[in-house]
Amino acid sequence: MNRLADHVTAFNHAVTTGDWTTFAERFAADARMAFVGVPAGPFVGRAAIAAAYAANPPTETMTLLDPATGQFQWAAGGTGTMSISWTPEGLVQALTVAFD
Repeated sequence: MNRLADHVTAFNHAVTTGDWTTFAERFAADARMAFVGVPAGPFVGRAAIAAAYAANPPTETMTLLDPATGQFQWAAGGTGTMSISWTPEGLVQALTVAFD
């Protein structure tokens, strides 16, 4: 499975279960998460990312439309693009999410 597709599957699992702690473990200890088009973040460090998800958990799942570009669609509508870089161990080093 594509790493990005695996990340989206883990994200959707966290949305449906509320288990954002396990989801945050996918990020490197010094990871950075940023958003374009929404007033949130950036969040630096796994602890800050976990706290952000705990404080304001997403409520919609997403579908990955194009694994090559990171384009996705929210379940309730709306699209965006994810860009992820990975550590050699396969953890998320940097995640940038832009909303259309």
